[in-house]
Amino acid sequence: MTTKKLYVSNSPESTRLFEQGWMEALSKVHFSVPLFIFIPAIGYFVYQSVVTERLTALDFFAWLMLGLLAWTLTEYIMHRYIFHFHPTSEWGKKLHFIFHGVHHDYPCDRLRLVLPPSVSIPLATGFYFLWSSFIPKPGFYIFFAAFLLGYLVYDMFHYAIHHLEVKGKLWNTLKTHHLKHHYVDPDAGFGVSSPLWDHIVRSNFKDEKGSKKRETLPADA
Repeated sequence: MTTKKLYVSNSPESTRLFEQGWMEALSKVHFSVPLFIFIPAIGYFVYQSVVTERLTALDFFAWLMLGLLAWTLTEYIMHRYIFHFHPTSEWGKKLHFIFHGVHHDYPCDRLRLVLPPSVSIPLATGFYFLWSSFIPKPGFYIFFAAFLLGYLVYDMFHYAIHHLEVKGKLWNTLKTHHLKHHYVDPDAGFGVSSPLWDHIVRSNFKDEKGSKKRETLPADA
């Protein structure tokens, strides 16, 4: 079975997007940077939850799981309906390429596998105000800590899927799921840190008859 090539290059080298040096710098980031930014933030919100709000163990766990679940849904919605929205205007096409198209053309670009702080910090701030507007304060801190943890896991998993060899059946299933999104069918398999919502809303890899597509990943994927 032959499959149309869905990428330009699998090189880990970073392709240039902007002529202006400062804009180019803001579009790239080493994969470790989110760890230094968000681990302290997660620690702060956990501290507020445990020390200030004094949640019971049951409430703590319940809000923690709800925050992680909220992240998986957010990840799915953003990836499927925002990153894979296909605008028709020229400026829209350029914006789409900058935010996500470049990743599909150069899926192993080592400096564009996690969100740069120029994007992740404004997004995190926006979600902070969004969730805090209706989630009660006793549970909000651990909910948001879990939400940020979900994002951090997503970033680290995304980098590892494209660049690291990790053994294990569960990991291989997760890796295959995402690589098929890149190399087999970009209109299916939108979950990265979890395929949960692909199963729930039936956006897995299936042909028109409903059978699974054959995996045709490149040798160096």
